[in-house]
Amino acid sequence: MEITVEFWQLIGIAGGVLTAFISVIFAAGKLFLSQLERRLDGRFKSLDSRFGTLEQAFASDAKEWQRIEREILLMKADMPVQYVRRDDYIRNQTIIEAKIDGLAVRIENALLKGNQHG
Repeated sequence: MEITVEFWQLIGIAGGVLTAFISVIFAAGKLFLSQLERRLDGRFKSLDSRFGTLEQAFASDAKEWQRIEREILLMKADMPVQYVRRDDYIRNQTIIEAKIDGLAVRIENALLKGNQHG
């Protein structure tokens, strides 16, 4: 028993098998995407029930960021009043020490003059 298949029949069979395979892949992809969409819809609905709509969540986030910005601006405004920069502290300390040294020199001169007269 001999089976003969012509070249064109072989190409037709291969084309049919390839078409069937592509159809199966396409159907599986479509099924996968529909399940994914259903799962995402379920997640968004559960998020909406917990947090409200996305617009409400964005609005509350915007309000929170405005509050944080306001607090930072208040801190920036209070910082010069509350804190002294290192350079300013060193300059003030140097001035105070120079005045104390000048006072020490005056006291020493006064003591020396007092010892000379006495």
